[in-house]
Amino acid sequence: MSFTMTSTVRKVSEHFEPEAALSPQEHRALRGHLEQIDYAAFAANREVMATEVGYADLERIQRLAVAAAHARGRWVAFAIAVSQKPEQTQEDITKLTALRRAFEELTESYDALRRLVERGYIPLRGPK
Repeated sequence: MSFTMTSTVRKVSEHFEPEAALSPQEHRALRGHLEQIDYAAFAANREVMATEVGYADLERIQRLAVAAAHARGRWVAFAIAVSQKPEQTQEDITKLTALRRAFEELTESYDALRRLVERGYIPLRGPK
């Protein structure tokens, strides 16, 4: 089992590992079935993402990256402002939390869009 740690989520990836007791023929058959499962997931993602997202291009990717950068800037600027006060209120912390979550969501969305392109779920269109 492998896992990827992001700033907000621990993602676990469990891939089935066949038991050693299987014969070579059974291993090949199992690998074939698993490849079919993987392809079915790929086809489903391609179909759904084509409907939901459509495509990616440099302008869309850049706008999402800029939105994430602005969200980070607002979060950090507010944190600095709050830290200058002698005491932080619950409202300060609530707003700080909301700003951080906005940044994290936009960052995760940017990463997701990049993965959609990388995995071939949506096409990457060139400049107009």
